Amino acid sequence: MELTLTEGYRVSYTRNKFTAIGCDTSAFMSDSSGLSFESGCYSSCNSPDNVLNGSCSGIGCCQTAIPKDVQFLNLSITNRNHHNTIKNFNRCSYSFLADNDWFTFYVSDLWNFSNRVEYNHENGVAPPVVIDWAIRNLTCKEAQRNQSSYACRQNASCIDSSNGPGYLCRCNEGYEGNPYLENGCQDIDECAHPEKNSCFKNYCRNTIGSYDCYCPASYYGDGINVTKGGSGCTYSKKQVPVMRLILGPSSGIFFLFIVSSWIYWVLQKRKLIRLKEKFFQQNGGMLLQQHLTSCERSAETTKIFTSEELRKATDNYHESHILGRGGYGTVFKGILSDKRIVAIKKSKIVDKNQIEQFINEVFILSQINHRNVVKLLGCCLETEVPLLVYEYIENGTLYNHIHSEHKSSLSWRIRLRIAAETAEALAYLHSFASQPIIHRDVKSTNILLNNQYTSKVSDFGASRLVALDQTQLSTLVQGTMGYLDPEYLHTSILTDKSDIYSFGVVLVELLTGKKVLCFEKPEEERNLAMFFVSTMKQNRLIEVLDVVVKEGDIDQIQEVANLAKRCLRLSGEERPSMKEVAMELEGLRLSEKHAWIEQNPQETEHLLGQSPGYFDYSNAGYDSMTSNVRASLHIGR
Repeated sequence: MELTLTEGYRVSYTRNKFTAIGCDTSAFMSDSSGLSFESGCYSSCNSPDNVLNGSCSGIGCCQTAIPKDVQFLNLSITNRNHHNTIKNFNRCSYSFLADNDWFTFYVSDLWNFSNRVEYNHENGVAPPVVIDWAIRNLTCKEAQRNQSSYACRQNASCIDSSNGPGYLCRCNEGYEGNPYLENGCQDIDECAHPEKNSCFKNYCRNTIGSYDCYCPASYYGDGINVTKGGSGCTYSKKQVPVMRLILGPSSGIFFLFIVSSWIYWVLQKRKLIRLKEKFFQQNGGMLLQQHLTSCERSAETTKIFTSEELRKATDNYHESHILGRGGYGTVFKGILSDKRIVAIKKSKIVDKNQIEQFINEVFILSQINHRNVVKLLGCCLETEVPLLVYEYIENGTLYNHIHSEHKSSLSWRIRLRIAAETAEALAYLHSFASQPIIHRDVKSTNILLNNQYTSKVSDFGASRLVALDQTQLSTLVQGTMGYLDPEYLHTSILTDKSDIYSFGVVLVELLTGKKVLCFEKPEEERNLAMFFVSTMKQNRLIEVLDVVVKEGDIDQIQEVANLAKRCLRLSGEERPSMKEVAMELEGLRLSEKHAWIEQNPQETEHLLGQSPGYFDYSNAGYDSMTSNVRASLHIGR
């Protein structure tokens, strides 16, 4: 008989044993080639009277251990005399691999073992074998070097496998759960389970990942049970009279100290309240509340957080919670009291223009309800620097994925989907909200990705609302060099075509994998958009494509490149609308999906279940932009 396990699994050498039954039995086991190991045992007897129940010492039954790192196993059995002299009580020999706890030997097994196994098998209790599993090919130390592929999640650590190469994950001390899942290891409340703490009479305070022992009033000691190596808690007979001696003559002073401390605390609290009110006014709180209450849906979905809530969520804005830094400030990862993970945007400098941008971003995001736009959960106005609280998008920015060492994970199919979803979100902002919105800073760092690589457009600090009777705005030029619309740069006239130019640059990034500005390159290649248009005119597209993109369908890639070229036209009137861009990209995705389904019909259902379908603009149903926004309000113009 041969046992073969797939990669990752090994026969447990601590939980299984190789067993042979018979009075004329030689049983052997070895690896597939017989070169690494070969072992076995011999069992004999002349009469059942010599055999003992429960004993597998070689008389009627023998057992031997399993070596480590067994993935392949051959089992064989022979006998010397073909049971000629013992057929009256033992006609057959048996050998098997099984869990230690499953098998107990009985003398009757010499003539009745086959019936016993058949009976067990019919009841689902066939001889079980315990299998060990581990993540193979990497040691614990090697796995920790690459956090992107490291399997152990929060509050977990790895250990090397004791059965073959590889490593396993386990929750840290003080935690329990599944170490391979996000938030899988949760804090154990040792104080709720006296058997899990060593405190005297369970005088215990739970802490994150641990607990503290203490002694009650009038007792002294370390609070740890004597049986656990501590001193326990001992009643202090002298404590009460000593305290009386101290408090008696000093009670008046102590009372004055308590009163003065209370007055100081009250004054400080009032001062803090006044300071928070000052910051609330300074940060435009009244104006923001006015806008949010004028928009019923926004008031329902946008929460104004307290400074204390966000301080606790970020462990007082500890550096370990920082997700990213930029010219605008810092983004922190926070965990709210209801266990939701959020991203908290904290501006670096406070001035009037930034306050206007802050209110602008809150007001715009509070009215947007689209699956490809980052969701605003609320804001905080009680601090010197106003804070925005977003849903947490766990997979970073599109920029990081395109320009990192691991950009190969972004296949052409994923890049096309990201482009289509981003275009869909911008088309919604331009055409299908109650009052059109121009983003004004479309770039790959403002496109976030979740674990399924679904795109989320973010950072609306520079965005502008456009009245329905307007097609353009005259504004102070704002945006990012390399993505900035040349026409907008020269005229200061902002239209939705400015977003289309910036999106065209993002399309070129997805196609080429190159950065939009690189001053180390020759002059003609420093500006990616200009270089790309020049390359297209010379029919040299294939030379500038990213290696990953070249693996996609060349006709499809050519169509996207032509679309990017149209988006990058110098005249805004000659550029397509974002609705046209979104429909073309979604059409290309649908054609690719159709071709893939024809080649892989067995996976059709799975694909349709995973990929977002075509966005029906005629039935968008996004009613969050209320009629109140139709007024000629332009925040921070």
